Amino acid sequence: MELELRQLRVLVAIVDTGTFTDAAIELGVSQAAVSRTLAALERTLDARLLRRTSRSVTPTATGARVLARARRLLADADDLVRDAATGRTGLRIGYAWAAMGRHTVAFQRQWPRRWPHIDLQLVRTNSATGGLAEGACDIAVVRTAPDPRRFEDAVVGLERRYCAMASDDPWARRRSVRLADIAGRTLLIDPRTGTTTLDLWPPGAGPATERTTDIDDWLTSVASGRRVGVTARSTVEQYRRRGVVYRPVRDAAPIAVRLAWWRDDPHPAVPHAVELLTGLYRDT
Repeated sequence: MELELRQLRVLVAIVDTGTFTDAAIELGVSQAAVSRTLAALERTLDARLLRRTSRSVTPTATGARVLARARRLLADADDLVRDAATGRTGLRIGYAWAAMGRHTVAFQRQWPRRWPHIDLQLVRTNSATGGLAEGACDIAVVRTAPDPRRFEDAVVGLERRYCAMASDDPWARRRSVRLADIAGRTLLIDPRTGTTTLDLWPPGAGPATERTTDIDDWLTSVASGRRVGVTARSTVEQYRRRGVVYRPVRDAAPIAVRLAWWRDDPHPAVPHAVELLTGLYRDT
């Protein structure tokens, strides 16, 4: 069976306009083409779809059922085309925990001034790729290197690491902490989306760990005072919460901030996003 959308469009046009002639005018084709296309559809379906008299054209019982399905299929096809087109005139940037930290607002404000024809949307998705692998976004802000077999990425900036602790923790009176200090505490880590692993410490010298899977759970656990966390500066900027304070980890390597996108289907706005965010990290 080789059913074609153009055949369904002809059927709908004939019924909606009432005549083959008017259907041809609406579709911009000849009346003969309309007749041939309808005949091809009836052969494909092995059923008569329309009753044609000198005064009117009406669907048969089978034609009425096919017509209802045809309208739904054509609507779905139109939605598919519209969604694909919108995906190229809009840009969804995903992230898992924090988006662009202190640069988020500046990015959102500068984008429409530079590229007003591309609508910008930030999408939070709690996944390792910030929603990229799940199809929730076109580009993702990530702080761990994505799978190079599937994705390309560009480093747009660096962020300092901070230790999160309860506001009444003795460390809250310090200006900074060291990795060796943290080794004596229980450290919250998110193995899927987090940036902190035991690789920050020498083998066997790392802290005890406890897992978390969400920024809100992470903050709640830190505020309890029984655990601490290590995170990027972006978290400090975007998640200021009562009962939680942050102090720089002075001897930890910075975190690379990356924009990632599908290797085989890059969004046309990728260079714009890389350009703008790189400039923001460089200038401030």
